[in-house]
Amino acid sequence: MMLGDLGADVIKVERTGVGDESRGWGPPFDSDGESAYYLSCNRNKLSVALDLESSEDRQMLGRLIQGADVVVENFRHGALRARGIDARDLLAKNERLIWCTISGFGPGSRRPGYDFVLQAECGWMSITGDPTGDPMKAGVAVADIMTGKDATVTVLGALLARQLSPTPLSIEDRQLHVSLRQTATAALINVAQNALVSGADARRWGNAHPNLVPYQLFKTKDRAVVIAIGNDPQWQSACGALGLQDLATDPALDTNAGRLAQRERVVSAITNRLSMDTADRWLGALDAVGVPCGVVRTVKEALADVEASPLTGVSPSVPGTVRMRPPRLDEHGSLIRRVGWEAFGVKG
Repeated sequence: MMLGDLGADVIKVERTGVGDESRGWGPPFDSDGESAYYLSCNRNKLSVALDLESSEDRQMLGRLIQGADVVVENFRHGALRARGIDARDLLAKNERLIWCTISGFGPGSRRPGYDFVLQAECGWMSITGDPTGDPMKAGVAVADIMTGKDATVTVLGALLARQLSPTPLSIEDRQLHVSLRQTATAALINVAQNALVSGADARRWGNAHPNLVPYQLFKTKDRAVVIAIGNDPQWQSACGALGLQDLATDPALDTNAGRLAQRERVVSAITNRLSMDTADRWLGALDAVGVPCGVVRTVKEALADVEASPLTGVSPSVPGTVRMRPPRLDEHGSLIRRVGWEAFGVKG
């Protein structure tokens, strides 16, 4: 979808009969019977349903691949080759083709990749949730989403390399692989580095931060808010806005390391102070002096600030455009079978 948002012509090849599994991931379904889950990530595509057990449909797929710049697929290891579709053979026949495989656990693994499993196995759940409660997954499929973004970056990098290279790229340079496991593990970023540097395993901090204080959720008189102090001047500004002069004048708290050492004292003082008035009162005071802060909003409240559609989802996060609504299963099948890539008015 991101490539489509950026202007790519995208043909979505689906299984006959049922199509993309996410079409059934509901309710909610819209008035046309499409699941909200499917609608969230399938705009700017045409759909053709092909049966890879059919020699005729495999030939159709081969023609589409021959005319394509990029193939993105997430079949389990060996599934395509067992049906006579070999990436290396196709890359050899089309020296401009870029092939991106997305897997759950990396090249050669036959394990199915589902976001929830990866959040568990890649350490995310062990650091998410209340410190006294169970490990918790994130509220959205973040590993899936970030892997899609990694695939987009990988494909764009290969397209640029193809454009700049004076000679055709090798098959190895055009056969790309990204995995949910690599993306999810790499996305641990500072949490991973903390463990590597200290030798101690990471743990759950709930809505607090392992390295910064104060950097967490607090309750006001009416709503929950977050305050995110990222440097020492912000700390002094926050103390002034909240009227916490005893903390502001204590040299032991001048640096983040000092505040980290006295986390309980700092958090307790701020908690008590914020409970005395409303979110609007405190956020107004903090905003006025440039302290990063915000109110905890619902999804519907957050969507009120952006362009979003029940049919095509949230507007692109990159400088792109929404050109087509998500397709119904095989909606463009007859056209694609007849004219291939010219269904877009272009040739691959």
